[in-house]
Amino acid sequence: MRRGRGGGGGGRHPKAPSSSAAVDRTPMTDQPLYPRNLDHAFSRRDSDAFSVCSSMGTAPSHAAPITSLSDRASQAAALRAVNAYLAPAAIHLRPPLPPAKDIVAAFHHLADRLRYPLKPAAWEDDLLALLRSLGCPYKVTRSALKAPGTPHSWPPLLSVLYWLTLLCRATDGLAASPPPSTDLMTYITESYYLFLTGEDDAVASLDDDYHSKARAQVGALGVAIQDLEKEVQDLEAKRSKQLSAPSRLKALEEKKDAFTTDIQKFEAVVESWSTKIKEKEDALVEKEKELEAKVMNCQQTMAENEELLKQVETQVVNVRDVDRMAREMQAVEHDIAKLENANAVLEEKGWELEAALVSKLEEIEGLAELCNQSLRKLKPSIDFQYEVNAKGSSPAEILGTTYKTILKPALNALANETKRLVISKHDESIDLQKQLQGIVKMLEEKRSHVSVLQAKHNEMTAQLDSLDREIQSHVSRCAADARKLKDGLEKKEHHMSTVEKEAEEFLKNSEEGLQAALRETDEETQMCARELLKLIDSIAEYKEFVERSTAEMKKELYECVDDIASLSANIV
Repeated sequence: MRRGRGGGGGGRHPKAPSSSAAVDRTPMTDQPLYPRNLDHAFSRRDSDAFSVCSSMGTAPSHAAPITSLSDRASQAAALRAVNAYLAPAAIHLRPPLPPAKDIVAAFHHLADRLRYPLKPAAWEDDLLALLRSLGCPYKVTRSALKAPGTPHSWPPLLSVLYWLTLLCRATDGLAASPPPSTDLMTYITESYYLFLTGEDDAVASLDDDYHSKARAQVGALGVAIQDLEKEVQDLEAKRSKQLSAPSRLKALEEKKDAFTTDIQKFEAVVESWSTKIKEKEDALVEKEKELEAKVMNCQQTMAENEELLKQVETQVVNVRDVDRMAREMQAVEHDIAKLENANAVLEEKGWELEAALVSKLEEIEGLAELCNQSLRKLKPSIDFQYEVNAKGSSPAEILGTTYKTILKPALNALANETKRLVISKHDESIDLQKQLQGIVKMLEEKRSHVSVLQAKHNEMTAQLDSLDREIQSHVSRCAADARKLKDGLEKKEHHMSTVEKEAEEFLKNSEEGLQAALRETDEETQMCARELLKLIDSIAEYKEFVERSTAEMKKELYECVDDIASLSANIV
């Protein structure tokens, strides 16, 4: 499409090379069919497109800048926004008066983001030139740049920093956003150009190519939608599986409760058997004391018997004394027999006590083995085993005293570690739930975006189909009219051979009818051109509405980002 000759098309500066190249190659300037009307229409379209592009290029994609930084509240808000943008570069402007080197580093970083690096030797001149070329609304002097950390120079420098930050955010958003597609405009322009030049075969091939591309795009979008739906289903299944699965926190709490119960049972068993062992040791000590007393009594009795025998041997005895001694001997033998019986009874009791001690020691060894197995299951940080000393005479000597100084601290440390693991697993489960909620939200947004794109694509396809039908119907009407005129001319030529005068009059009438038909055809073609331009205007308005909606969404997004950045700065 050529540039308009009117007042609106003279200042047109196309921004998309592909679309301008596709438009500028039309040879309408060589042989203009309808020079006045179409040139005016196309110049009007160029002017409208330029105005739309200009308005789009200058539309802000974030919050409106602070126009006045005279009060402390606006300065604090602007400084928070600047620090939020400079945070990835590890640059922080500390209020109320940042150091000069931080301010210079901030200017250098913002200039680099705008692809205009500043020279270290003369960065003030480069910055002033950059601000003049960008049309900065804030005025800054060279003296303020020489001493940026002073109270009188900081407010204007903060205004410039905030303005450059907003400009960098806008350029970042434009760089991140995908370029608008110009396939539809190129297709409409080329199709209408081929239609005007009468190349029907080229129009049909162009329609087939565009339709195949549109179908391929629809198929790709359908595959992408199916993949996204499948991903959503997988994530929902995973989410339901995670929700239905038993909680790891609950399992760890149950395991902790089981460990605590086992430890309590183990301590209760150890205390009960320690008490029983102490009681048995006390009883054994009493029995040993009784045995020692009996042995002492036996020794004293044997000593007395020896003394009596000596006295008997030294004494002079008579019959009466012999009888008395015999009776005393019988009494002594009777006492000895009683003592032997009592000794046998005591020995039997001693053997029974020794057997009871052996069985109790075996039970203690079995309990110690059970305790060692329980300790191996608990896997404490120490290598501790119960060892029973069969030769010990007290509970401390039998079991040892190391379990109080080694085992109990290890069990307490194990309980603390279990509590710490439970808390960390609980935090991990909370983080996983938050991540899952964010993924579900993102998938819902993608699904809604895909549905909107599908609806737009269906609408544009329907409009193109209707336009194709209108063009085909118009072409068929023009072909029928041409055939009718050709038949009429043949008839007139046949009659012209008979009568020359009638032929001349008929030829004149035929030429007048042909001119009238051409005028009607021209009027219909211009009507179709006006309809096509109306359609292009509606498409441009719709595109402008979509881009304006996108700009508003970006604006809300940047406002939300600024609020989050300010909130994070306040929290910090």
